[in-house]
Amino acid sequence: MDWVTCAYSAACTGIASRPSGCCLAHLTSDQLGAALGDLSPGRLLDLRGITVTSDLLSRVLEATGGRPGRARLDRARFTGDVRLSGVTFAGDVSLDGAAFDRLASFFGARFEGNVSLAGVRFARELSFHGVTVRGHVSLDRAVMARDALFSQAVFGHGLSCERARFDGYATFDGARLGDGAVFRGARFGRTLSFRKVSGNAGFEAAHFAADAYLSATGRLSVARARADGLLDVAAARCGVDLRGVEVAGPTTVRLTDSQADLEGAVLRGPATVTGRGTSTLTSLRQVEADDLGLSGLDLSACRFAGLSHPAGVRVKDCTFALTPRGVRVSLRWPMLRWFSRRRALADEHPLQGRSDPDEPEVSPDRLAAIYAGLRPSDRATSADFAFAAMEMRRQAGHGWWLSVSWLLFGYGMRMSRAAAWFTLLAALTAAAVLWSSTSHATSAPAPSPPSLYP
Repeated sequence: MDWVTCAYSAACTGIASRPSGCCLAHLTSDQLGAALGDLSPGRLLDLRGITVTSDLLSRVLEATGGRPGRARLDRARFTGDVRLSGVTFAGDVSLDGAAFDRLASFFGARFEGNVSLAGVRFARELSFHGVTVRGHVSLDRAVMARDALFSQAVFGHGLSCERARFDGYATFDGARLGDGAVFRGARFGRTLSFRKVSGNAGFEAAHFAADAYLSATGRLSVARARADGLLDVAAARCGVDLRGVEVAGPTTVRLTDSQADLEGAVLRGPATVTGRGTSTLTSLRQVEADDLGLSGLDLSACRFAGLSHPAGVRVKDCTFALTPRGVRVSLRWPMLRWFSRRRALADEHPLQGRSDPDEPEVSPDRLAAIYAGLRPSDRATSADFAFAAMEMRRQAGHGWWLSVSWLLFGYGMRMSRAAAWFTLLAALTAAAVLWSSTSHATSAPAPSPPSLYP
């Protein structure tokens, strides 16, 4: 402690007041009256280490006119209900290491500066509902043993809850986060409701022991988080980072004009990712999911390499990249190649020389397995993927007959190619017959004239 402690007892950590040398909690009635008389609106309020009862808190707030200035309340202990409705703190507020034994309600309070609640322990309910903070709020390493309500709160310069513990129900519905919120390493013991929140939010390496509902209009990151129950994510006009997330229950991701990344995710329950407007999924690399549904998404740049269970992925109304069409001449067999346009995975681009050379290349065998396992709902995409699976096997060198099959009739899926070969063969046969007939007529001997004499 960096202050002179109370002389009343060695066990008391309250800051000593002058000239008595005791903290406010251990002053006589006359001494306390004199100390409170020195307080006024906008001036420093210093209650560090003091045990604050409900009566003492009421008298202090009354002495400051409900408008204290800079407030230093580090390691203070509040033994009664704390209700700060209508109180405005004109300066920064520090409550680091403080303890609230009963209800802590900041409802209706206003903070003109920053608020630090690092390491605070709330034994009962905490209410920050509707609170306005013009500065930054820190709840790093704070412990909330009961419900924590932050709905409709306004944080002008953001909120930090790194390694905080929310043991009860937590709600941030409708909150405005200003510069954003950080919940890195936080733990949520019961349901988290984080709906219709304005601003960026990061839940990196967080642990959701129960259901979690996340919805934000800014960038949302749940990278490397762990969810033991349901994970419901909704994003509008922003990016969603779900890399390395591990979910034991159902997973639902709803995107509206947004972009999501699921690389390395482990989804043990049923999962769905749906998109509206221009919504894209950038990566499914190394994803483990037995039951994953993709709907209404732009997958033209999505990587599928390392997808553990492609047969468990259902695709509906999604957009894929298209291969180029045309004729190419190559030094490898077959020397003349022609390509028809088809839907393809972005992982195939390196094989076609259409991507960044630094991008990792996927083997044709692995791509063939992915193409064969995916289950698009429409016939056109299914046919293109079946063709692509055969094409990848051919490129991997699985038998000369695949090259013959591709060349003659496109693995049985490009019958126009067979028709072209048949037309060419018919034309060559007709030309050969015509040439043979013409040649025979030219080489036959001319008939001799009949003799006039016997």
